[in-house]
Amino acid sequence: MVAAVLSGPAYAVCQLVADAPYRTPGPDEVRIWRASLQANEVQIRYIGHSTFELETPKGVRIATDYNDSVRPLLPPTVATMNGAHGTHYSVSPDPNIEHLLYGWNPKGGPLDHDLTVGDVRIRNIQTNIRGWDGAERRLGNSIFIFEVADMCIAHLGHLHHRLTQEDLVRLGQIDVVFAAIDNSSTLRLDSLMDVLESIGPAMVVPMHFHFPGALQAFVGRAQEAGYDIVRAETPTLIVSRSSLPTRKTAYIMMPGGA
Repeated sequence: MVAAVLSGPAYAVCQLVADAPYRTPGPDEVRIWRASLQANEVQIRYIGHSTFELETPKGVRIATDYNDSVRPLLPPTVATMNGAHGTHYSVSPDPNIEHLLYGWNPKGGPLDHDLTVGDVRIRNIQTNIRGWDGAERRLGNSIFIFEVADMCIAHLGHLHHRLTQEDLVRLGQIDVVFAAIDNSSTLRLDSLMDVLESIGPAMVVPMHFHFPGALQAFVGRAQEAGYDIVRAETPTLIVSRSSLPTRKTAYIMMPGGA
């Protein structure tokens, strides 16, 4: 098998294929998991809660929902944060982080990100959240999208409502989704499964399942919805476009810490 090597970063063009269905791979396309990071692969490491560390082929490291309780041992190149509560943002971020991206505007109003760091494009879509008192907090959360290695990876953050058609168009075709499955402080499972169906990723990676029974409940609903269930042996996953599953899959990793 001959791999084509591109001269520049292999950005995924998510939004140009927003209305296209998930493409079934051809019979000559090989689906394999590799043991080391290659030029077309992304490493995903589950730190805990809603924090993942993504590493790109060029070594850019991204920590999602970066906070003061659960974080990577080394400072990431990019840290994204959300404003739901203290396990999703940091009040004392490491000063060595090059790009600290808030998912909400501390001064109020919209806050849009669209930047390229090394070989990854990062953008966001803001959504509303509820406070502990039940009152709506407009634009308090962001879905962060990472376009890298010809894939589109989305972290839904602390999502509290279904997505609009405009949201879905802005998302585009997403390959991997990190989704909170607690069935309590974020979306209830019925609404979450509707959201996942509307996005249509090849792979869903559950997160935020600290409540008793949350993971088991999600697995049951995912199986009912036709997902294959894969239980990882380690908190680290290496993924490429060629290794994406051909059937929709819930890939379950247990937190591995820093």
